Amino acid sequence: MPLVEKGRAKRRRVAAAAFALGLPWLAAPPLAQSQSLAPAAAAASAPAPAPAQQVEITGTRNNDVEARRQSTAAKIVIGREEIERFGDATVGEVLKRLPGVTMPGAPGRGGRPRMRGLGGGYTQLLIDGQRVPPGFSLESLTPEQIERIEILRAPTAETGARAIGGTINIITREGFKRRINDLRVAVSQENGRRSEHLGWTRNDSVGELTYTVSASAFMGRRASDDRVVTTESDLGSGSLLRQQQEQSVDEGRRQGLNLSSRLQWRYGESGSLTLMPVLFHSQREGRERLVLQQTLGATPALYDHAAVDSDGRYTLARLNLQWKQTLAEGWRVELNGGTHGARGRSQNLRREFDDADALLRTVHDQSRSRDRSALLSSKLSKLLAGDHSLVSGFEIEQLRRSETRATEQDNSDPLAEFDGDLQASSRRLAFYAQDEWAINPNWAAHAGLRWEGIRTRGDAADGVQHPDNRSQVLTPLLHAVWKPDPKSRDQIRVSLTRSYKAPTLQSLVARPLLASRWPASGANTATSPDRAGNPDLRPELATGIDLAFERYLPQGGVLSANLFARRIRDFIRSTTELETVSWSPVPRWVSRPKNLGHASTQGIELEAKFRLDQLIEGAPPVELRNNLSVFRSRVDAVPGPDNRLDEQPSAVLNLGADYRLRGTPLTLGGSLNLTPGYRTQVSDLQSREAGRKRQFDAYTLWVFDPALQLRLLANNAAPGDYRSLATVDQGLLRTQATTIAATYVTWALRLEFKL
Repeated sequence: MPLVEKGRAKRRRVAAAAFALGLPWLAAPPLAQSQSLAPAAAAASAPAPAPAQQVEITGTRNNDVEARRQSTAAKIVIGREEIERFGDATVGEVLKRLPGVTMPGAPGRGGRPRMRGLGGGYTQLLIDGQRVPPGFSLESLTPEQIERIEILRAPTAETGARAIGGTINIITREGFKRRINDLRVAVSQENGRRSEHLGWTRNDSVGELTYTVSASAFMGRRASDDRVVTTESDLGSGSLLRQQQEQSVDEGRRQGLNLSSRLQWRYGESGSLTLMPVLFHSQREGRERLVLQQTLGATPALYDHAAVDSDGRYTLARLNLQWKQTLAEGWRVELNGGTHGARGRSQNLRREFDDADALLRTVHDQSRSRDRSALLSSKLSKLLAGDHSLVSGFEIEQLRRSETRATEQDNSDPLAEFDGDLQASSRRLAFYAQDEWAINPNWAAHAGLRWEGIRTRGDAADGVQHPDNRSQVLTPLLHAVWKPDPKSRDQIRVSLTRSYKAPTLQSLVARPLLASRWPASGANTATSPDRAGNPDLRPELATGIDLAFERYLPQGGVLSANLFARRIRDFIRSTTELETVSWSPVPRWVSRPKNLGHASTQGIELEAKFRLDQLIEGAPPVELRNNLSVFRSRVDAVPGPDNRLDEQPSAVLNLGADYRLRGTPLTLGGSLNLTPGYRTQVSDLQSREAGRKRQFDAYTLWVFDPALQLRLLANNAAPGDYRSLATVDQGLLRTQATTIAATYVTWALRLEFKL
């Protein structure tokens, strides 16, 4: 098919570029190392410069690389230097350039980040070590509020095992290290719409009290232009039976306020008390205009044009308290308690008209939700002689969610038989223990065992079935690091782990969500189905292995190759089928999640991050950050070809470079993200295709003085249409929906003050 063929052609060019830009570096390090060590050896023979050779890990970047090198479990640490490099407006823009991380959807329109191309729910997303609450968007968290980002490719007993793809842990600004008083003002423009952003961070100490305060406010405006072309064809004769195009122009506005702080009080030399309040608030409103044109078909089009007005609000408040105390004989205890509350509401009013502007149908959807949680955890640790660390702990978490949803079509409720008020709760209990030690100069190991149990209960969604889902998993975890030569900077990592993915509350509740494009009194299409849950879902359980080869360059660079494989049991996928339903007098297409059996995925992730003059003597000091990820997967219950896991591309390539012009305060930088198109066979009758993605970002930084700098950014500087295709076969009838989404370049100007 067209999208797949284009994707395969791009895939060849991506592989060729990756070989030219990535693999030679993995072969070149011995030469690079000899070049770097030669001046070091000469310097060691002179008495005066000797002390300078001891300072090997100075600066933020080197500290981040060293933290990665010293970790027994495979971990990538992204510090303030890289977070600030591009001046990104959202955390998602920072994450999209990291090794193995993919963003779904069109460039600049992605949702939650995903590791190793795996779909939603496979990546564990944490903020300060705690799971992100339902409904929270990463767009509500600005880079100014982040101290560092930790990426764990394999789970550990301490961070949790709900991480089949991996874990992204976002650490907010920490206690006092140096005085900070930063102000950032940014203005951006996309497709003629302007957005503004204001951020402030303050860090200081008063006696034994240290504090960090971050605040940001934003106002974003966005306009998008999409087309959906739907066709029905006869597979026997090849004739086209129906063709229509729906053009959509959407204008939206989003605004928000984020506040976070960390107050730490140290008493004596052995204890500290930390209070971390957080507040996020965002609201949005949109106005969408649609025009439906049908060029072929015996059945008349449902409407001529339509209007959709929407708005929503989301507010989250969180309070965490942490107590640390050093006890006798080197024992250390840590107690954490926290609570959060979130409220959200949204409504959509859709009105459809004929060509004479007469009202044909109205659809009004409203929802309100409230989430509350309480978390208590404790950790006991001790550092023994010989770099031997013992850690054990427990976690107990209680979540409660209440939701009210109402759907009206022409002033009647097609889902009147379903309870619109949902009350649900989830209780999680976990115990873990892990042991990390340096066995000898060549070997270090990390062994852990974690038991986790989750019970999710809810009210009757359909008057009969009450979701009551229980899952428990015992996960042994083993990580090891081998250094062939303790004096070198080369090492090999291996991890053997079990991890799992628990079904979400939304996937368990059977209450349907109707496709707004089609009246409940009639039939819908396979490419625009209703959606409903499945209360009988079982959790997915994965057994995995990771193998990594790493070389750390003397001046802070890193070259690595990471191989991984996962075997998944009770794989969950939403499939679309024609069902006889209670909310419509005719059969409707319904998408429901189901356990489909076994699946597997494997891949390789290559990374090269260094300065060019580290490898080529006399070269300009250009900072290079390149990574290539290649993925393969298979769902056993689905016939091939292309029976891959949902939304997993075959490859992702990131190329990045930065250079400060000598003798000037000007720095230039850019990054290129390439993802080839791919096809996914969802079931015997259903398939999806995603078009290729290409996103080029560039920036210019002018440093007037240490307290003032100006940054100009161009995100998605080479925009293009993003295409996707959904296909469903029913006997000899094939229904296809092609979505064409326009993308735009975003220009931003950012002024940064150090007060």
